[in-house]
Amino acid sequence: MEEWTLLIVLSLSFLFAVILCPLFIPFLRRLKFGQSIREEGPKSHQKKSGTPTMGGIVIVLSILVTSLLIGFVFFEFTPELLLLMLVTIGYGVVGFFDDYLKVARKHNLGLTSKQKLVGQLIIAGLFYVGLLYIELDTIVSIPGTDIGLDIGWFYAVLVVIMLLAGSNAVNLTDGLDGLLSGTGAIAFAAFAILAWSTGFIDAALFSTAITGALLGFLVFNAHPAKVFMGDTGSLALGGAIAGIAILTKMELMLIIIGGVFVIETLSVIIQVISFKTTGKRVFKMSPLHHHYELVGWSEWRVVVTFWLLGVVFAIMGIYIGVWLT
Repeated sequence: MEEWTLLIVLSLSFLFAVILCPLFIPFLRRLKFGQSIREEGPKSHQKKSGTPTMGGIVIVLSILVTSLLIGFVFFEFTPELLLLMLVTIGYGVVGFFDDYLKVARKHNLGLTSKQKLVGQLIIAGLFYVGLLYIELDTIVSIPGTDIGLDIGWFYAVLVVIMLLAGSNAVNLTDGLDGLLSGTGAIAFAAFAILAWSTGFIDAALFSTAITGALLGFLVFNAHPAKVFMGDTGSLALGGAIAGIAILTKMELMLIIIGGVFVIETLSVIIQVISFKTTGKRVFKMSPLHHHYELVGWSEWRVVVTFWLLGVVFAIMGIYIGVWLT
């Protein structure tokens, strides 16, 4: 398969998102599916109250339609492609219910943490059953080396941890206009390059489809955002990126390419531990992007800085995965 196939997939997914968003945004407004803003959040965010949310539906639909075209046009539906579609749609459905409850209740609460965890665990379990069907090995490779460790039954635990951590870390990053759309597009583009270069064609095409969908959504999600993706989008993207890392046998590479998501998550963990043990906060607010807002950075400056950081992590991942391996 030629490299131009990736460009076709990228373009199609981008076009689907760009076409769907202008149709979907007025629909969300009519349904009054507007975002509720936390009172304890940055005061500058209060003006965003009422901005249509659940735009992640557009992202998931664009990915789904493009993936169906990938299956019908470029090659048959492989078990790997179907698994990636399952984990993306599955986590998107969990996010959809969370978003819907928030909108229906008109405040910033959705599913309880336990309800969301159960949903995520069910999808993770189904995903692992799929891995057993395709007989994926249980060896975890150290990026940039020829070292691989067979962790046996613990691989099932690793899969669940990756899916839970990945979806929640990506979800935490979705807090500013265009932040997750941009960093997500960069991370998935990096995985597309790595998957293509290592022969995981289906994962490469799927990653490219997500990149295109995110870039198309970013047209309407960049500051000032006309629509937010909500948990429908962020949880779907988190499940997808973890699933791609697992199926391409780049489990540990997710930490590098998803460096921005890791930093955002660590800022929350550090803040909670510090406050519970000492009563003091390390950051003015967590996740980290809010800290920089509160020290005086403009929202656009924070977003662009995190995009650039995402590019650095993506380049590191590609360098390690392609040139050092």
